[in-house]
Amino acid sequence: MFILYLIIFFIFGLFMGSFYTVIGLRLPKHENFLTDRSHCDKCQHNLSLLDMIPLLSYLFLKGRCRYCKAKINELSTYMEFFTGVLFSLSFYVFGFSYELLIALGIVSLLIIVSVSDISYYIIPDEILIFFIGFFTIIITLNSSVLNALISLLSGFTLFIIMYTIMIFGNFLFKKESLGGGDVKMMFVFGLILNPFLGLISIFLASFLALPVSIFILLKKHQNLVPFGPFLLISFAFIYFTKIDMTTIINFIKQI
Repeated sequence: MFILYLIIFFIFGLFMGSFYTVIGLRLPKHENFLTDRSHCDKCQHNLSLLDMIPLLSYLFLKGRCRYCKAKINELSTYMEFFTGVLFSLSFYVFGFSYELLIALGIVSLLIIVSVSDISYYIIPDEILIFFIGFFTIIITLNSSVLNALISLLSGFTLFIIMYTIMIFGNFLFKKESLGGGDVKMMFVFGLILNPFLGLISIFLASFLALPVSIFILLKKHQNLVPFGPFLLISFAFIYFTKIDMTTIINFIKQI
C-alpha cells in the first residue's frame, strides 16, 4: 500500500507540475492561467487533452508540437517530472500528516517560482501572498492563533534581515545585488523556519548558486542568475531533512 501511495503522489505531482508550469509562465505576463486554453508557443494552436498528458505527451511526440513540429519547451517536462518526484518524496518523508501539507506547499512554491524566475527573473507577489495565507492557515489549524502570530513575527524578522543584506549588497557592489522577490520570499521562509535556520538557508543557497554563477559568467558572459530557485532548494532541504539548530551547532563543533 505504501508503494501505491508513492505512485499516486508521483502521478498527482506530474499533473500539478504541469499546472504550476503554466502559472509560472503566464502569471508574470498577466495572462489568465485558469481559463485560457493551453497552446503551442510557435503556431498558437490550442492543445488537446492528449497533448497535455504530463511527461507522456512529450515522449510520444518526441519533444515536438503535434501540429507545427516545433520543439517543445523542455522546461515544462523537467518541472513536471521533478514535481512528481518531490510529491512522492514528501509522502515518503512525512506520510499523512500536517508536515505533509507544509512539504507539498514548499514543493509547489519551489516549482512555480523556479519557472517564473528562470524564465523572466520575476517572482510574482501574488504567489508569495497566496503561500503566506496558505502556510498561516495550516499553522493556525494545526496549533493555535498564537503560534501563527509567532510564525508571522519570525517571517517579518527574516524579511528585515534579508532586506538589510540587500541594502548592504547594493551599497557594496553599486548595483542591485538581490531581487525584491527574493527579499519578500524570506517572509514565507520565516513562517516555517526560525530566523536562525532562515539564515542558514541563505548561506546554503549562496553556496549552491556560486558554481552556477561562475558557469553562466564563463559560458554566457553575464552575471545575472535567478537566485529564487536556490533559496527554495535550500528551504526544502532544511525542511525535508528536519535539520534543527542543535544539529547545526554540533556539526560546527566537530569542524
